[in-house]
Amino acid sequence: MESSTTSYSVVSELEGTLLKNPKPFAYFMLVAFEASGLIRFATLLFLWPIIALLDVLGYRNGSLKLMIFVATAGLHESEIESVARAVLPKFYMDDVSMDAWRAFGSCEKRVVVTRMPRVMVERFAKDHLRADEVIGTEIVVNRFGYATGLIQETNVDQSVFNSVANLFVDRRPQLGLGRQITSDSPTFLSLCEEQVHAPVPSNYNGHIQRLHVQPLPVIFHDGRLVKLPTPATALLILVWIPFGIILAMIRIFVGFLLPLWAIPYVSRIFNTRFIVKGKPPAPATPGNPGVLFVCTHRTLMDPVVLSYVLGRSIPAVTYSISPLSEILSPIPTFRLTRIRDVDAEMIKKELSNGDLVVYPEGTTCREPFLLRFSALFAELTDNIVPVAMNYRVGFFHATTARGWKGLDPIFFFMNPRPVYEVTFLNQLEVEATCSSGKSPYDVANYVQRILAATLGFECTNFTRKDKYRVLAGNDGTVSYLSFLDQVKKVITTFKPFFH
Repeated sequence: MESSTTSYSVVSELEGTLLKNPKPFAYFMLVAFEASGLIRFATLLFLWPIIALLDVLGYRNGSLKLMIFVATAGLHESEIESVARAVLPKFYMDDVSMDAWRAFGSCEKRVVVTRMPRVMVERFAKDHLRADEVIGTEIVVNRFGYATGLIQETNVDQSVFNSVANLFVDRRPQLGLGRQITSDSPTFLSLCEEQVHAPVPSNYNGHIQRLHVQPLPVIFHDGRLVKLPTPATALLILVWIPFGIILAMIRIFVGFLLPLWAIPYVSRIFNTRFIVKGKPPAPATPGNPGVLFVCTHRTLMDPVVLSYVLGRSIPAVTYSISPLSEILSPIPTFRLTRIRDVDAEMIKKELSNGDLVVYPEGTTCREPFLLRFSALFAELTDNIVPVAMNYRVGFFHATTARGWKGLDPIFFFMNPRPVYEVTFLNQLEVEATCSSGKSPYDVANYVQRILAATLGFECTNFTRKDKYRVLAGNDGTVSYLSFLDQVKKVITTFKPFFH
């Protein structure tokens, strides 16, 4: 027997083993919602009783094929890949069984098998579970790149068995992790020298040496849904959406009518909370120059909420908000050009007129991580007030990398009880600024660290470009769209209603 873990190979089932949830239904619901929309989402939900009945009666292949057909038929292959890249990994990661992962991560060669389409799983399994190979079903795509909703396999279990056998021609895999399922076809576990049935015991240590302690975390993710759409949650979301749209319109309308200082008080009537901690600085006066609020960036609403809690309009420098958001914004906004000298002059000019808010991360991040801070703000002023901003929502995320950003405020206010937390830190001491001889990068890193400590977040070196490469497959460069292009973008956002 081998003495080193690194000689071992493992084949593990995804559903019910590496993931605690044995049912893939909710992941198909995510594909339906994020790649298509409400009609497909609702259709799949209404078919859930039939899917569940087929499972109970032992027609697992039939229920799987029905889910795949409803969730993917008519979608372009790139749309499915986009959801698999940007949306699904977060929900998969939240459901990972660490006991199963410890056994899986202890082997050198790691293979994941799944009954779901390979395209839905491969990105997550390779990037986060560190799998070498992924075996799953294959969606049939027509010559135009659209999914037919059919799969190539007739008997899924037999196909998985054959694929694993072909992958390990010279030697059987040492370890197999999977559910104990009664099936007419042989399962891949029968090919493995050692078989461990899910749930994997917490004290399992068949291979003591561990190559990887943890799966790689999901730092960037996209999609509008906050919760995994299980049948009960999906039904609740569908019922809530009409009320949420009406509530969002009322909240936004009230925000236009009232002065900024009144909104935190009146918003309680509409179940919106603003939690303020720390002591905000006094407004700028002729003898008291304006300060630069350096904030963490969570949603498009950040600068607006900052103005709400301060009771006065604070101009914000922006980069990627939509023209519609600029028109609707209750505060002045100034676009960054990403040309360093031009942006520096613009920020200096606005600071000379009073307070200003900047977001050195350059983009939003949903997870408890802070992206790398641009050092430009530290070069321009010593009057720096760090502000830690965070938010909580129940149903819908208020940010997007793949969709239309103009809908971000609407999705935020569609939540039953959105909460914003704003924590004002003390203005930086002179010793912590560039005036004391510190480099702009040292100042930026220091501000990032104290904001991360305040929120309980982790600092990273990731940038806006890293985020958009992961979520959208581009570098996040913003192109300014014509009115016609904006209309097309809206139509694309709501395209599922016409499928």
